[in-house]
Amino acid sequence: MVFGAMSALVTPFSNQKVDFVSYEELIKRQIAYGMDACVPVGTTGESATLSHKEHMECIEAAVQICKGSSVKVLAGAGSNSTSEAKELAIFAQKCGANALLCVTPYYNKPTQEGLFEHYKAVANAVEIPVMLYNVPSRTGVSIEIETAKRLYEACPNIYAIKEAAGLMDRVVAFGAEVPHLALFSGEDAINYPILANNGKGVISVTGNLLPQEIADLTHHALKGDMQKSYEINTKLYEINKVLFCESNPVPIKAAMFLKGLLKNLEYRLPLVPPSKENMAKIQEILEKYEVKQ
Repeated sequence: MVFGAMSALVTPFSNQKVDFVSYEELIKRQIAYGMDACVPVGTTGESATLSHKEHMECIEAAVQICKGSSVKVLAGAGSNSTSEAKELAIFAQKCGANALLCVTPYYNKPTQEGLFEHYKAVANAVEIPVMLYNVPSRTGVSIEIETAKRLYEACPNIYAIKEAAGLMDRVVAFGAEVPHLALFSGEDAINYPILANNGKGVISVTGNLLPQEIADLTHHALKGDMQKSYEINTKLYEINKVLFCESNPVPIKAAMFLKGLLKNLEYRLPLVPPSKENMAKIQEILEKYEVKQ
Protein backbone atom coordinates (compact mmCIF):
# COMPACT_ATOMS: atom_id res chain seq x y z
CA MET A 1 0.00 0.00 0.00
CA VAL A 2 1.07 3.59 -0.57
CA PHE A 3 1.56 5.92 2.41
CA GLY A 4 3.48 9.08 3.28
CA ALA A 5 4.36 12.21 1.34
CA MET A 6 3.08 12.51 -2.21
CA SER A 7 2.67 15.24 -4.80
CA ALA A 8 -0.32 15.56 -7.09
CA LEU A 9 1.76 16.07 -10.23
CA VAL A 10 1.13 18.86 -12.70
CA THR A 11 1.07 17.88 -16.36
CA PRO A 12 3.46 20.06 -18.39
CA PHE A 13 2.43 21.06 -21.91
CA SER A 14 4.35 22.30 -24.92
CA ASN A 15 2.31 23.59 -27.85
CA GLN A 16 -0.71 21.99 -26.18
CA LYS A 17 0.85 18.52 -26.20
CA VAL A 18 2.02 16.71 -23.06
CA ASP A 19 5.72 17.48 -22.59
CA PHE A 20 7.05 14.11 -21.48
CA VAL A 21 10.65 15.34 -21.27
CA SER A 22 9.65 17.94 -18.68
CA TYR A 23 7.38 15.39 -17.01
CA GLU A 24 10.34 13.10 -16.45
CA GLU A 25 12.40 15.95 -15.00
CA LEU A 26 9.62 16.86 -12.59
CA ILE A 27 9.19 13.29 -11.38
CA LYS A 28 12.94 12.78 -10.95
CA ARG A 29 12.96 15.94 -8.82
CA GLN A 30 10.25 14.39 -6.63
CA ILE A 31 12.42 11.30 -6.21
CA ALA A 32 15.51 13.37 -5.40
CA TYR A 33 13.81 15.32 -2.61
CA GLY A 34 12.46 12.41 -0.63
CA MET A 35 8.84 11.98 -1.62
CA ASP A 36 7.29 8.57 -1.02
CA ALA A 37 5.05 8.54 -4.07
CA CYS A 38 3.88 10.60 -6.98
CA VAL A 39 0.29 10.97 -8.14
CA PRO A 40 -0.10 11.42 -11.90
CA VAL A 41 -3.27 12.64 -13.61
CA GLY A 42 -5.33 13.79 -10.69
CA THR A 43 -7.07 17.16 -10.48
CA THR A 44 -3.71 18.98 -10.42
CA GLY A 45 -2.67 17.01 -13.50
CA GLU A 46 -5.57 18.46 -15.50
CA SER A 47 -6.97 15.00 -16.08
CA ALA A 48 -10.34 16.48 -17.07
CA THR A 49 -8.85 17.89 -20.28
CA LEU A 50 -6.54 14.99 -21.18
CA SER A 51 -7.60 12.38 -23.67
CA HIS A 52 -7.76 8.81 -22.39
CA LYS A 53 -4.68 8.02 -24.45
CA GLU A 54 -2.77 10.91 -22.82
CA HIS A 55 -4.06 9.90 -19.39
CA MET A 56 -2.73 6.38 -19.86
CA GLU A 57 0.58 7.64 -21.27
CA CYS A 58 1.11 9.83 -18.20
CA ILE A 59 0.53 6.89 -15.86
CA GLU A 60 2.84 4.68 -17.89
CA ALA A 61 5.53 7.37 -17.95
CA ALA A 62 5.35 7.86 -14.18
CA VAL A 63 5.68 4.11 -13.58
CA GLN A 64 8.71 3.85 -15.86
CA ILE A 65 10.45 6.90 -14.35
CA CYS A 66 9.92 5.68 -10.78
CA LYS A 67 11.08 2.15 -11.58
CA GLY A 68 14.23 1.33 -9.66
CA SER A 69 13.58 3.98 -7.03
CA SER A 70 11.73 3.75 -3.73
CA VAL A 71 9.05 6.14 -5.00
CA LYS A 72 5.70 4.52 -5.74
CA VAL A 73 2.97 5.55 -8.15
CA LEU A 74 -0.58 6.27 -6.98
CA ALA A 75 -2.27 6.59 -10.35
CA GLY A 76 -5.28 8.79 -10.92
CA ALA A 77 -7.99 6.53 -12.31
CA GLY A 78 -11.26 8.34 -11.76
CA SER A 79 -14.00 9.30 -14.18
CA ASN A 80 -17.62 10.42 -14.30
CA SER A 81 -18.24 7.10 -16.06
CA THR A 82 -17.79 3.86 -14.12
CA SER A 83 -16.82 1.90 -17.23
CA GLU A 84 -14.13 4.46 -18.08
CA ALA A 85 -12.83 4.48 -14.49
CA LYS A 86 -12.57 0.67 -14.64
CA GLU A 87 -10.71 0.86 -17.94
CA LEU A 88 -8.18 3.32 -16.50
CA ALA A 89 -7.82 1.26 -13.33
CA ILE A 90 -7.14 -1.96 -15.24
CA PHE A 91 -4.60 -0.20 -17.44
CA ALA A 92 -2.81 1.33 -14.44
CA GLN A 93 -2.54 -2.08 -12.80
CA LYS A 94 -1.22 -3.69 -15.98
CA CYS A 95 1.51 -1.09 -16.46
CA GLY A 96 2.72 -1.41 -12.87
CA ALA A 97 1.10 1.33 -10.79
CA ASN A 98 1.28 0.54 -7.06
CA ALA A 99 -2.19 1.83 -6.20
CA LEU A 100 -5.10 3.88 -7.57
CA LEU A 101 -6.61 7.23 -6.63
CA CYS A 102 -10.26 7.24 -7.68
CA VAL A 103 -12.19 10.51 -7.53
CA THR A 104 -15.93 10.56 -6.95
CA PRO A 105 -17.81 10.65 -10.27
CA TYR A 106 -18.30 14.28 -11.20
CA TYR A 107 -21.29 15.98 -12.86
CA ASN A 108 -23.63 13.00 -12.42
CA LYS A 109 -24.26 13.69 -8.71
CA PRO A 110 -24.96 10.02 -7.88
CA THR A 111 -26.68 8.92 -4.69
CA GLN A 112 -24.67 7.25 -1.93
CA GLU A 113 -25.83 3.90 -3.30
CA GLY A 114 -24.55 4.97 -6.72
CA LEU A 115 -21.18 5.89 -5.20
CA PHE A 116 -21.03 2.55 -3.41
CA GLU A 117 -21.71 0.60 -6.61
CA HIS A 118 -19.28 2.75 -8.61
CA TYR A 119 -16.37 2.24 -6.24
CA LYS A 120 -17.16 -1.43 -5.73
CA ALA A 121 -17.08 -1.97 -9.50
CA VAL A 122 -13.72 -0.21 -9.86
CA ALA A 123 -12.15 -1.95 -6.85
CA ASN A 124 -13.38 -5.37 -7.97
CA ALA A 125 -11.87 -4.84 -11.43
CA VAL A 126 -8.31 -4.76 -10.02
CA GLU A 127 -6.19 -6.32 -7.29
CA ILE A 128 -3.99 -3.34 -6.39
CA PRO A 129 -4.97 -1.00 -3.51
CA VAL A 130 -7.58 1.70 -4.13
CA MET A 131 -7.80 5.11 -2.44
CA LEU A 132 -11.15 6.91 -2.46
CA TYR A 133 -10.96 10.62 -3.29
CA ASN A 134 -13.51 12.97 -1.75
CA VAL A 135 -13.49 16.51 -3.19
CA PRO A 136 -17.09 17.74 -3.23
CA SER A 137 -16.18 21.29 -4.29
CA ARG A 138 -15.09 19.79 -7.62
CA THR A 139 -17.48 16.90 -8.09
CA GLY A 140 -20.72 18.12 -6.54
CA VAL A 141 -21.10 15.05 -4.31
CA SER A 142 -19.49 13.88 -1.07
CA ILE A 143 -18.75 10.36 0.12
CA GLU A 144 -20.60 9.99 3.41
CA ILE A 145 -18.69 8.30 6.20
CA GLU A 146 -21.16 5.42 6.31
CA THR A 147 -20.60 4.84 2.57
CA ALA A 148 -16.83 4.85 3.03
CA LYS A 149 -17.25 2.34 5.85
CA ARG A 150 -19.41 0.06 3.67
CA LEU A 151 -16.82 0.21 0.90
CA TYR A 152 -13.95 -0.57 3.26
CA GLU A 153 -15.83 -3.59 4.57
CA ALA A 154 -17.00 -4.80 1.13
CA CYS A 155 -13.76 -4.36 -0.84
CA PRO A 156 -10.51 -5.67 0.68
CA ASN A 157 -8.34 -3.51 -1.59
CA ILE A 158 -10.00 -0.19 -0.64
CA TYR A 159 -7.52 0.96 1.98
CA ALA A 160 -7.68 4.76 2.21
CA ILE A 161 -9.47 8.01 1.47
CA LYS A 162 -8.06 11.34 0.33
CA GLU A 163 -10.06 13.98 2.16
CA ALA A 164 -10.31 17.33 0.36
CA ALA A 165 -13.57 18.58 1.82
CA GLY A 166 -11.78 20.90 4.24
CA LEU A 167 -13.89 19.76 7.19
CA MET A 168 -11.94 18.75 10.27
CA ASP A 169 -15.04 17.34 11.95
CA ARG A 170 -15.15 14.75 9.14
CA VAL A 171 -11.52 13.90 9.82
CA VAL A 172 -12.27 13.30 13.49
CA ALA A 173 -15.39 11.31 12.62
CA PHE A 174 -13.45 9.06 10.24
CA GLY A 175 -11.01 8.25 13.03
CA ALA A 176 -13.86 7.34 15.34
CA GLU A 177 -16.12 5.50 12.90
CA VAL A 178 -13.77 3.93 10.33
CA PRO A 179 -10.44 3.78 12.20
CA HIS A 180 -8.79 1.26 9.86
CA LEU A 181 -9.44 3.27 6.69
CA ALA A 182 -6.22 5.26 6.17
CA LEU A 183 -6.84 8.99 5.97
CA PHE A 184 -4.84 11.29 3.70
CA SER A 185 -4.81 15.06 3.51
CA GLY A 186 -5.96 16.46 0.19
CA GLU A 187 -5.57 20.12 1.20
CA ASP A 188 -2.17 21.62 1.96
CA ALA A 189 -3.62 24.17 4.38
CA ILE A 190 -4.62 21.39 6.77
CA ASN A 191 -1.85 18.85 6.20
CA TYR A 192 -0.63 19.12 9.78
CA PRO A 193 -4.06 18.94 11.46
CA ILE A 194 -4.94 15.80 9.48
CA LEU A 195 -1.58 14.17 10.25
CA ALA A 196 -2.08 15.07 13.91
CA ASN A 197 -5.42 13.24 13.77
CA ASN A 198 -3.77 9.95 12.78
CA GLY A 199 -3.51 10.80 9.07
CA LYS A 200 -1.24 8.46 7.11
CA GLY A 201 0.03 10.92 4.55
CA VAL A 202 -0.59 13.90 2.31
CA ILE A 203 -1.26 14.37 -1.40
CA SER A 204 0.12 17.83 -1.93
CA VAL A 205 -0.08 20.55 -4.57
CA THR A 206 2.68 22.53 -2.86
CA GLY A 207 4.89 19.45 -3.14
CA ASN A 208 5.35 20.17 -6.84
CA LEU A 209 7.22 23.31 -5.80
CA LEU A 210 8.67 22.39 -2.39
CA PRO A 211 8.88 18.59 -2.27
CA GLN A 212 11.51 18.38 0.45
CA GLU A 213 9.48 20.56 2.80
CA ILE A 214 6.34 18.49 2.25
CA ALA A 215 8.32 15.27 2.70
CA ASP A 216 9.87 16.56 5.94
CA LEU A 217 6.52 17.80 7.28
CA THR A 218 4.93 14.41 6.63
CA HIS A 219 7.80 12.24 7.84
CA HIS A 220 8.24 14.16 11.10
CA ALA A 221 4.54 13.69 11.85
CA LEU A 222 4.53 9.99 10.99
CA LYS A 223 7.54 9.50 13.28
CA GLY A 224 5.74 11.30 16.11
CA ASP A 225 7.69 14.57 16.04
CA MET A 226 4.61 16.76 15.82
CA GLN A 227 6.39 19.97 16.83
CA LYS A 228 8.74 19.90 13.84
CA SER A 229 5.87 19.00 11.54
CA TYR A 230 3.83 21.90 12.92
CA GLU A 231 6.70 24.32 12.41
CA ILE A 232 7.09 23.36 8.75
CA ASN A 233 3.33 23.56 8.18
CA THR A 234 3.32 27.05 9.67
CA LYS A 235 6.20 28.18 7.44
CA LEU A 236 4.30 26.94 4.41
CA TYR A 237 1.12 28.83 5.33
CA GLU A 238 1.55 31.71 2.89
CA ILE A 239 2.56 29.62 -0.10
CA ASN A 240 -0.21 27.09 0.57
CA LYS A 241 -2.71 29.95 0.63
CA VAL A 242 -1.57 31.73 -2.54
CA LEU A 243 -1.46 28.49 -4.52
CA PHE A 244 -5.23 28.42 -4.27
CA CYS A 245 -5.89 32.07 -5.16
CA GLU A 246 -7.42 30.71 -8.39
CA SER A 247 -8.57 27.25 -9.43
CA ASN A 248 -5.93 24.55 -9.02
CA PRO A 249 -3.64 23.96 -10.94
CA VAL A 250 -3.52 27.51 -12.31
CA PRO A 251 -1.42 29.05 -9.48
CA ILE A 252 0.94 26.09 -8.96
CA LYS A 253 1.84 25.98 -12.64
CA ALA A 254 2.42 29.75 -12.60
CA ALA A 255 4.67 29.42 -9.54
CA MET A 256 6.66 26.59 -11.12
CA PHE A 257 7.07 28.61 -14.32
CA LEU A 258 8.28 31.65 -12.38
CA LYS A 259 10.85 29.47 -10.60
CA GLY A 260 12.07 27.80 -13.80
CA LEU A 261 10.58 24.38 -13.08
CA LEU A 262 8.33 24.59 -16.14
CA LYS A 263 9.62 25.73 -19.52
CA ASN A 264 6.17 26.87 -20.65
CA LEU A 265 3.17 28.27 -18.84
CA GLU A 266 0.46 26.35 -20.65
CA TYR A 267 -2.98 25.14 -19.67
CA ARG A 268 -5.83 23.66 -21.62
CA LEU A 269 -9.04 25.59 -21.97
CA PRO A 270 -11.15 26.35 -20.10
CA LEU A 271 -8.17 26.97 -17.78
CA VAL A 272 -6.19 30.15 -18.48
CA PRO A 273 -3.18 31.84 -16.83
CA PRO A 274 -3.77 33.76 -13.60
CA SER A 275 -4.79 37.40 -13.62
CA LYS A 276 -2.02 40.02 -13.51
CA GLU A 277 -2.94 40.78 -9.91
CA ASN A 278 -2.71 37.16 -8.83
CA MET A 279 0.49 36.58 -10.82
CA ALA A 280 2.06 39.49 -8.92
CA LYS A 281 0.80 38.05 -5.64
CA ILE A 282 2.27 34.63 -6.45
CA GLN A 283 5.62 36.21 -7.35
CA GLU A 284 5.66 38.23 -4.12
CA ILE A 285 5.03 35.18 -1.94
CA LEU A 286 7.57 33.07 -3.86
CA GLU A 287 10.34 35.48 -2.86
CA LYS A 288 9.92 34.27 0.72
CA TYR A 289 10.82 30.67 -0.14
CA GLU A 290 13.90 28.91 -1.46
CA VAL A 291 12.85 26.70 -4.34
CA LYS A 292 15.55 24.18 -5.21
CA GLN A 293 15.97 23.01 -8.77
